[in-house]
Amino acid sequence: MPTYNKLVRDRIPEVIEKSGKKFRTEILDANTYEKELRVKLKEEMDELLQAESIEARVEEMADLLEVLYSLSRHDGVEPEEIERVRQRKYDERGGFQEKILLIDVEDD
Repeated sequence: MPTYNKLVRDRIPEVIEKSGKKFRTEILDANTYEKELRVKLKEEMDELLQAESIEARVEEMADLLEVLYSLSRHDGVEPEEIERVRQRKYDERGGFQEKILLIDVEDD
């Protein structure tokens, strides 16, 4: 039996059960949950960076967003608040669409 010891999506046990396989799970306490969300965040980022097709990148971006939303909710922040902050920062400083690479800035 393979050992995973990793945070999985809520319906994964249901999917495994329907396949007829046996499995074990546990419900994490708040501190361990946050730690595992951070591990999952790194995992999903690595998968996004390794994705080679646009379709694979879109899948990994969706997974990454799901983890970010879960982490924000754990902190008591709804995803809509993140979007408001993102929009404010975009309005103030812009995005990354113009592909600008800052080389250096002269000190006074």
